[in-house]
Amino acid sequence: MDLIESYRQELQLIRKPWTRVWVGALVLFLLLLPWFAGEYVIYTATLIFLYTIGVQGQNLLIGYTGQISFGQAGFLAIGAFTFGHLSRFGIPWPIAILGAGVAAGLFGILVGFPSLRLKGPYLAIATLGFGIAVYQVFVNSELLSGGRMGLSIQKLNPIFGLSRINFNYYLYFLIALMFTLISYNIISSFVGRAFIAIRDNDIAAEVIGVNLTRYKLLAFAVSSFYTGVQGGLFGLLMGYLEPNMFTFMESITLFVAVIIGGLASVEGSIMGAAFVILIPQFFSDYKEMVPVVYGVTILIVLIFEPFGLYGRWFKMRLYLRNWPLR
Repeated sequence: MDLIESYRQELQLIRKPWTRVWVGALVLFLLLLPWFAGEYVIYTATLIFLYTIGVQGQNLLIGYTGQISFGQAGFLAIGAFTFGHLSRFGIPWPIAILGAGVAAGLFGILVGFPSLRLKGPYLAIATLGFGIAVYQVFVNSELLSGGRMGLSIQKLNPIFGLSRINFNYYLYFLIALMFTLISYNIISSFVGRAFIAIRDNDIAAEVIGVNLTRYKLLAFAVSSFYTGVQGGLFGLLMGYLEPNMFTFMESITLFVAVIIGGLASVEGSIMGAAFVILIPQFFSDYKEMVPVVYGVTILIVLIFEPFGLYGRWFKMRLYLRNWPLR
């Protein structure tokens, strides 16, 4: 009975009353933010919500399953242009977004097959090749990318009397919140436990009955689905798509967000997404410094705080919980 109760408690999203208080306060703050913040802040927050989705998908693959991928820009492009073409055929945007995720997820399964044989840097190189190949296909195919003119996408009309920027903020907040809840449910389920077992020791995981082929491909599919949805939502937000939006630097951005935010942490994914959006804003006049800041921060994190920003936040919480006894 105690074991059942402890397992049920482990599956709970929020276990402690105090955590419920500050999480509720944070959600309330985000809901009220458009009423007292400027348009620039609201737009930046919308971008953070957008990138939170893709970073969570990348973290499910790298942090929880231990499979390194540098091909996320390819999945972004597939999702974005799939959404663009579907929307131009008059398909409702929610279905088009879902189609973007499914298309990217199917390609994720194909890219996942090398993971059955390759590990570490070899898998990273294989996925890197996929991302570059997808970019070249879109650059050289006017049918797929719209050529030099790109693809124009009709933006959503605001409802409830909201301005366009506030409407986008609430829409992307709700979508990011939905994907965050899905991520928590995945990692708490038997699927998430299989991912973690593969990451820790795939041979031992196979011995205890984990199907490596099924769960490695599933990890790539889920991660790619998240990234494809991000690509579709990116196109919906911008109202325009062209291949140079999805260069190798997008893969690097998502990878940096995972490492700096914190491996195997949903909260870390959110923090990492905020980091990669805010740093370019702070260095808007010195854009050449952004890769330098990314590189230096990764070195600092790997040396002093391997669990990233979430690890530092977690240690601060433990310290405050036990203060002044420590």
